[in-house]
Amino acid sequence: MKSWWKVAIGVSCLALICGTAILWRVHKQKAIEQKKVAEVISAYRARAEEGDAGAQYRLAYMYHEGEGVPRNYGEAVRWARKAADQGHAKAQSVLGYAYSNGEGVPRDDAEAVRWYRKAAEQGYPLAQQGLAYMYAHGEGVQQDDTQAVVWYRKAAGQGDAVAQQSLGYMCANGRGVPQNQAEALRWYTNAADQGNASAQYSLGIMYYYGQGVPKNYAETVRWYTKAAERGHVEAQFQLGEMYYHGRGVLQDYAEAVRWYRKAADQGYAIAQYDLGNMYDQGKGVPQNYGEARRWYRKAADQGYTNAQRALSALDRQQRREYETAPLR
Repeated sequence: MKSWWKVAIGVSCLALICGTAILWRVHKQKAIEQKKVAEVISAYRARAEEGDAGAQYRLAYMYHEGEGVPRNYGEAVRWARKAADQGHAKAQSVLGYAYSNGEGVPRDDAEAVRWYRKAAEQGYPLAQQGLAYMYAHGEGVQQDDTQAVVWYRKAAGQGDAVAQQSLGYMCANGRGVPQNQAEALRWYTNAADQGNASAQYSLGIMYYYGQGVPKNYAETVRWYTKAAERGHVEAQFQLGEMYYHGRGVLQDYAEAVRWYRKAADQGYAIAQYDLGNMYDQGKGVPQNYGEARRWYRKAADQGYTNAQRALSALDRQQRREYETAPLR
């Protein structure tokens, strides 16, 4: 019978050999994939240099996203412009975005509007949504809610979720159209069903206040949860509030703390204050004045007055406790 250590050495050697073989296969596969990507880029570049607008746009996209090449906004703009000058709608929209955000070019809202309009008039929904945004906020063009609604509606009708959410907002607030909560609900729902977190949060608000629908806290919680799980900071905070007060759900301080913390970690001052208060009061977490102070401080540093008052109150309370503590 082989001794146990000989067996162990044999197993270890076998594992090492197998592991090395696997690593080699992985390395080889990556090398093959990198070669394929390089060949694809080379093919796109050759076609782009011959004037193929589709290849020029594809190269612009790859440089913008860092897909197969190092991210380079300047190169993205260069290739997008070549395609845009040939009337390529997506490339025109890319240029509009670049000028609107100062990516690869100095920010120029008027130029952004010009390129968005070229693409929007060809029916490209992302450009229509971008142009609508510029009208709604008066960037590069005279502020005009009516025109914003016109372009949001065009993009929303093609299924653009951001445009649907924005159109819902315009309808809910009577901007560019008569206020219409039922219409707002319809567009918010269309966007929310596509996973748009802002629309999901807005639906939660409508159910909370009974705007265009009967008041329904359970539905509020359902939509807040969807938005919160997608990282929407206001939804995370408001969901914490629902659990704290037991609205639409059973009251649950621990769950309130969980959602307050998610919003607080994103820098939301009110959530930081409320999380500090939970530690201060020992609700949903063990009482911990140090943690209370830490979260109060974060909110106070953002100018949140209630947190500043809470810090002062905590200081006074701890001084009283110290002064009245029995001597040992």
